[in-house]
Order: sequence, then C-alpha cells, then structure tokens
Amino acid sequence: MKKIKLFFAVFCTLVFCLQSCDNGKTYAEMKEEEADAINAWILNHNYQVISEKDFYNQDTITNENQFVLFEESGVYMNILQQGEGDSKLADGYYEIASRYIEVAIQTRDEMFSAGDTLSGNMNLYNYPLYTANSSWSLPQYMLYPEVYKLTISGTSYSAAFTESYQMYSIYGTTSVPSGWLIPLKYIKPSRTVSSDKVARVRLIVPHGQGTSQASQYVYPCYYEITYSLGK
Repeated sequence: MKKIKLFFAVFCTLVFCLQSCDNGKTYAEMKEEEADAINAWILNHNYQVISEKDFYNQDTITNENQFVLFEESGVYMNILQQGEGDSKLADGYYEIASRYIEVAIQTRDEMFSAGDTLSGNMNLYNYPLYTANSSWSLPQYMLYPEVYKLTISGTSYSAAFTESYQMYSIYGTTSVPSGWLIPLKYIKPSRTVSSDKVARVRLIVPHGQGTSQASQYVYPCYYEITYSLGK
C-alpha cells in the first residue's frame, strides 16, 4: 500500500462529483477497465487463482496467497484464518463485529490511486496520530469495530450496520456490502478479541458487490476483514 488516505463523507462526495462530471465513458468501458485493474492487481501480487470446484475439493480452504474466484459474483477470496467457532453459521440472526481495511485497486484521477487506503479501522499503528500504549490519540472509529445484524435464510445472506463508525459515515447507507457476506458461508466466527483466533479473510470485490460508491462509479477494492460474533 503506497499511502494511507482516510476519506470522510464531505471529501468523498466532492471528488465523486468531480469524477462524474468528466468521466464520459460508457458503463461497458468502465467494467472493462475494472477487470483489467483486478487482473493487474492479481498479477502484481502474485496471487494464485483457483476455481470453486478446486476450492470445494480442498474442503473450502485456501492456501497462502491463493484466491478462489466465485464466478457468479466476481469476488475473489483468500481465507487467512477460518475462525474457532464450533461450526459454520446456520440459518438465523447474528450480530457480527468486523474490523477491516479497504484499499483501492484502480486509480481514479482526482480521487485516489491504486494502493491507497480508502477507509478502515485496522492496522492502527499506521495511523499518524497514534501514540503507543495510549488510546486517547485514536479517533473513535479506530477504537471500535463495525457491527451489523446478519440474517441467514437458506442461501440468502443479508446484513445492515447497527453500529458503524466508518462505513455509514463515509458511504451514507446501513447496507453491508454484499461482498463482505460471501465469506460467512465458509468461516467459523466465534466470540473473541484475539487476533490469533478471529476469522479473517482477504477479498477482491468488484463494484457490483462493493460499497454504494463503488457500485455507482464502477471501481474494485481489496479488503482484509475480520469476523467475530457479537452479543
């Protein structure tokens, strides 16, 4: 990641308006550029891409730097830690707490460059005002995870933020990006604050599975996300 930029709501709105004024490209052209950016990201980071068939043959586990491509959604996933829950989540309602980092995969003129951190509440030591062994210098959104209510019914997964210090303030919606929910079919979250035990994944999320802004302006993002059970 070349540099860190935390985009607040006002700034985000301004730059996206600027972008929309001089874009002039068709949706098909923007999708093609997005696909090219994702492929370049994968190549530059030396990721190995496997099929869903191979993923299931591996008992839904990914090896180091190995990403499974889900063809229907276009999301790529690497499971860093499956979690230490008793089992994968069954049908029902759950409170999920996540920490995350959101990184631009594609350069957008006047907005951000590929590799810029767009938002997040992870990797606190990269925050410029952080003082070791002290929490007073950390903004509130760095102190707390994003919390959302997850509903599972068969193959349907939906979620809405109930406590959001980043995603809601930046993107103005309580809807959890659908790309965030795909890993919940394969991990085993538990109630833990241990970084060694928490379920953790890496994702490449195309615009259609991303935030409201990503969907509107057609750009992909890389995420690292943790998942733990709430109350």
